[in-house]
Amino acid sequence: MANYSKKLAAKSNFKLKEHPTNIKDEISKDDAKIELKELRKKIAALQDKMYADDRYSVLICLQGMDTSGKDSLIREVFKEMNVRGVVVESFKTPTELELQHDYLWRHEIRLPEKGKFTVFNRTHYENVLVTRVHPEYLLNERIPNITDPQNLPNDFWEMRFDQINNFEKRLTQNGMIILKFFLNVSKEEQKERLLSRLEEEEKNWKFSPGDLKERALWDKYMECYEDAIRNTTKKDAPWYIIPSDSKPISRFLVASIIYETLSEYKDIHYPEMPEEVEEHKRKYKEQLEAE
Repeated sequence: MANYSKKLAAKSNFKLKEHPTNIKDEISKDDAKIELKELRKKIAALQDKMYADDRYSVLICLQGMDTSGKDSLIREVFKEMNVRGVVVESFKTPTELELQHDYLWRHEIRLPEKGKFTVFNRTHYENVLVTRVHPEYLLNERIPNITDPQNLPNDFWEMRFDQINNFEKRLTQNGMIILKFFLNVSKEEQKERLLSRLEEEEKNWKFSPGDLKERALWDKYMECYEDAIRNTTKKDAPWYIIPSDSKPISRFLVASIIYETLSEYKDIHYPEMPEEVEEHKRKYKEQLEAE
């Protein structure tokens, strides 16, 4: 298996145009589907061991434009996991309560416990993406001295990048494994997927006129994604750029990177049986068999 974690990792000089949205010449959809079936079993086995070890937690961050395939990816990649071991958190418009705290608070309180996975479907990066494309949203946060969203301090976004980097650094230093995936879908593929939402009855509910308004801002979003990824891809909290014009291939790549990464942690193991139990194990076995 190719080492996709190295191949698809973003660098600090990241340029989005250098990353393809489709790699069908490297792997077929059918092969991706077959490989994924085995990978998700392996990930589930690792998670079971991680749950017993109770040392590390895993945060999976998924970002991408509308229709990039986040929901179906979550369903297909994590379907073999024990339900006690994975939680999915989706972040929409901040609530009134959430706006009474700093922008990272609502993400902080939904982080995974030790031994567990949490998947952020949209993430804390919305605060340097959506709010950057629509700076008027910042007024809802009631940040001191921010009264004109079109005239922010010159270092405002750099400050947020630093805050997010420090947030993630603290988490990784305390045993959290962070993997961040940008589902890189082309504008042409998004058009086809939006059309299918209009044409296929079972997908009608997914369509919103707002999707077209955001699509019109595609270039601005790409600019903001590039800047955010470039400034926040770190050794212990890397970004991976996932070609996502093919959903089966996208799912396979994400699963591959998760498995590759977790396999590197050689200190994750099942705990040994306590000495006092091990000493009397035969007696306990005889007691149960005698029932």
